[in-house]
Amino acid sequence: MQSNNSPFIRISDTRFLFNSFFNPNTGEYLRTGILDAHEKDTGEDAFMSSFPHLLDVGIMGHCSHGLSGKCIASGTHCYQSGASVKQQNMLLEDFKSIVDQSKGQVFQFALGGRGDPDQHEDFEQILKYCRENGIVPNMTTSGYLLDEEKAALIGKYCGAAAVSWYRNDYTYRAIDLLCSAGIRVNLHFVLSRKTIDEAIGLIENEQIYEKINRVVFLLYKPVGQASLEDVLSFDEKTKYFFSLIDTDYGLKKIGFDSCCVPGVLNSTHIVDPNCYDACEAGRFSAYVTPDMKFLPCSFDQSQQWAVSLKDSTLQQAWGSDAFESFRQHLRIACPDCTKRELCMGGCPIKPAITLCPDLNQMKEVNEHNEIQN
Repeated sequence: MQSNNSPFIRISDTRFLFNSFFNPNTGEYLRTGILDAHEKDTGEDAFMSSFPHLLDVGIMGHCSHGLSGKCIASGTHCYQSGASVKQQNMLLEDFKSIVDQSKGQVFQFALGGRGDPDQHEDFEQILKYCRENGIVPNMTTSGYLLDEEKAALIGKYCGAAAVSWYRNDYTYRAIDLLCSAGIRVNLHFVLSRKTIDEAIGLIENEQIYEKINRVVFLLYKPVGQASLEDVLSFDEKTKYFFSLIDTDYGLKKIGFDSCCVPGVLNSTHIVDPNCYDACEAGRFSAYVTPDMKFLPCSFDQSQQWAVSLKDSTLQQAWGSDAFESFRQHLRIACPDCTKRELCMGGCPIKPAITLCPDLNQMKEVNEHNEIQN
């Protein structure tokens, strides 16, 4: 990892022949294409990195917000089953081992898991240890039990924070607390059949809370307590929603997770494809569970591609047969599609969420059959 008097930190990937850059002050992330023998950018994107650039670290094994019943009362269906599952939070010594293996290779950690990271018993030590080792911690919270002390810690150590949209007073209170602590705050909005009308209204009427940096739309996935019936189809309403990105307000105030890329790709006209990544799971990012399982993506709740970090290092797990099996889905999907390099064929875990007109008819048949069964 190098900086050379620049605000950007550089990692040179000598195996896959590209450079990546991260500004820890602003969160900007840049990646070159594959470099030739003269270090000239060929314009061809690398498929993966030698080590993940982002780790989603699930430090929480249980969720006070979910167990209180307020999550379900808000109409949200937790993909980690936080309303019913209660497990031990990640041990501080386990978290430190992840940091120790990652320093110099990982730009940032996204802290999460089954619950609000600010409720971890070692929250301050976790944030501080990240910064001491050159890793920027970011996080998402429901805001349910967030207080001024925890908000101050987030402001001191985190690069950014997101508040999940629960349509409740504590949502706005959390936003206000974090903004007062000097942190840049995004709002995480789960996009489903039940919420798409609300999402359209927020953008059309320019009603996004003024203190919010951006609303980041997360595509609803039928995992955990979530239902296949609420998954979006690529119909006219969905296409219209994504087309709103092309407005001045949309470009300024909204963002998306990588699961939404097929929808963005097939509905917008002015968004530069260089500004987004398709599914980066197992290619540039991965997830660690509270009990130290390593997964390409946190939505693999069945742990089909899990590797135990009790038996393997992060590097070994990243290069494991399980991860290669996951990547193979992305390598071979939609081989005849002219857009496959931009969307990688959608989601290997839940193909039903892929917002593609060519897959839509097949998806509707699969949805019908799965619901019937």
